[in-house]
Amino acid sequence: MTDCETSFAGHPNVTVVSSRSARSNWRNLLDQIMVGSQDIVIERNGEPVAVMIPVADYEDLQEELEELRSARRAAALYEAWKQDSSLARPIEDIEKELNAAGLLHGGEPEDLED
Repeated sequence: MTDCETSFAGHPNVTVVSSRSARSNWRNLLDQIMVGSQDIVIERNGEPVAVMIPVADYEDLQEELEELRSARRAAALYEAWKQDSSLARPIEDIEKELNAAGLLHGGEPEDLED
């Protein structure tokens, strides 16, 4: 297909193409994905930036992807907090705000008066 195909990290069913090659061979890449013969890693400046996979595989991976992305966001927030702990607020304050807005405990605002 292209002159820049390689395997990805030793995975035989993965093809690596440059973004330039992906643009010029888009239809062929889509055809390969549709038959499920392989996944396609697209590189920009020699670095992998995207992966093309069959939509059925993507749908099956949605829950795992959300967990992975949530973990990355949490790690980034933790690193930011380590740099500046003033970014944090007590959980009690956050719970009070969420309760007042009806976003906790079944969606009904709670009476915060004691």
